[in-house]
Amino acid sequence: MKKMVDLLSSPILVTIILGSVGLAIPAIDAGRREKGRDRNRLYSAIAFGALIVAIGIIIFRVLTGEVLPAVAFSQEVVVDDMFGSFFAIALLIVSIMVTASSWNYYKGRSNPAAYYSLILLSSIGMVVIAYSTDLVMLLVAWELMSLPTYALAGFSKRDPISNEAAIKYFMFGALSSAIIVLAIGLVYGITGTTNIGDSISALANLDASLMPIGLLAVALFIAGFGFKMGLVPFHMWLPDAYEGSPTTIGALLAAGTKKAGFAAAIRVIVLGMFALNLDWTLALAVVAVFTMTLGNLAALVQRSVPRILAYSSIAQAGYIMIGIALAPYSDQALSGSLFHIMNHAVMKSAGFIAAAAVATALAGYSLQNYRGLGRRMPITAIALSISLLALAGVPPLNGFWSKLVLFGAGINSGPIVEWGPWLAIAGVLNSALSLGYYAWIMRKMYMEDAPDMRRVKEPRAIVAVLIFAIVFMVGFGIWYTPLLNFASSAVPDLTSNITQASTITGGEGLRALPGGSGS
Repeated sequence: MKKMVDLLSSPILVTIILGSVGLAIPAIDAGRREKGRDRNRLYSAIAFGALIVAIGIIIFRVLTGEVLPAVAFSQEVVVDDMFGSFFAIALLIVSIMVTASSWNYYKGRSNPAAYYSLILLSSIGMVVIAYSTDLVMLLVAWELMSLPTYALAGFSKRDPISNEAAIKYFMFGALSSAIIVLAIGLVYGITGTTNIGDSISALANLDASLMPIGLLAVALFIAGFGFKMGLVPFHMWLPDAYEGSPTTIGALLAAGTKKAGFAAAIRVIVLGMFALNLDWTLALAVVAVFTMTLGNLAALVQRSVPRILAYSSIAQAGYIMIGIALAPYSDQALSGSLFHIMNHAVMKSAGFIAAAAVATALAGYSLQNYRGLGRRMPITAIALSISLLALAGVPPLNGFWSKLVLFGAGINSGPIVEWGPWLAIAGVLNSALSLGYYAWIMRKMYMEDAPDMRRVKEPRAIVAVLIFAIVFMVGFGIWYTPLLNFASSAVPDLTSNITQASTITGGEGLRALPGGSGS
């Protein structure tokens, strides 16, 4: 009985449920003759129900404390830990918001069964990435997440912009996967294992003659995951892909797959660097500053709201990188990154889904379509405004607190590393800069009039999703403690799973990590 319970731990159950439903939807579609809207509503409801059950299983595990190791793959590939649960909840929230909003957005379009099936299959990949403790399983999950999104990005087959977005996304995605495969091959070649914990232990005791290969492997992991995270200089594909994709899929890419990239990076890159005693924190800090600055500056000159949100997503990746760069010097740094990841998942999803509501009702993405939106589509305008203000870090919304934790980590690290406070200052200045284009959108909505100011019917399903997002952003802005505690509990759980895998005898890097043996 105990072995059966282990086999059915949360990541395995989620995989079974989402995989079964994701494969069943096309089978159901093959046996139905009804076309159009009815099929879309049915498949949206089925996919939504499966995702609700999946996230309910994970939340139950977290609340009851029953985090059991999964032995379905020899107990070395998937670990039911708090870190994985944290990311799985964030990623499933995004998938749920995308699926629910597609009830209206995808109405009347072709191939709804394939659309929802691909979302569910991509969600499986994201969840398994969060729980993976083996590099091979990480790669398999990475491809399971990525391949469906390549098709989803080009789902508007008759739209040349969507086709271009899908091709660019596929080309850069394939390149990043190839880089990750090469990095895994190098790690296996010098350590003899693909288990993340065991390989980190081996890297900590690596012979000096093999150190250049270890350094190259870490650099390749940074480049490979950097494409998905949207870090500068690996960001060039992102604005075109997000703009050309269906707007709801833009939310999945910006708030979902991007966060899965951070989950993989934290598991592999951060702990691998500490095992090698690499002092690359300054380099990561420079990447963070360039990422947030370039993203905000580029967003200032855009005229398309999805494109503005895409460049904003690049800037937000820079803020998250602050915590990763400061991880060896501050106990709150990684907690701040995880906290902002959870907040950003909802904030960015709300922004793209509000844009999807405008595209559904007004058939346009240009800023000119947002003139007078405060009177024409009041709920959508309010939700979009709150989302933008939360992304900028305006109190008392949830984005303010996660940025405060990140910037506080930079200031508190001043006695240890002199550039820490400057990193915090860069974050504050960039947050102020972002208000320029966020306020520009809000000015269009509330201070300019459209040629036709008549009230427009707002899509009901999308409105329901936006109301949830408003409650989340305002509620966890007023009472942020549960989310921050959840993020803080995930950090030591991450390090404990690595140190429990095997004992590090020759390296001191892991002991510097918050939650490690030196904390």
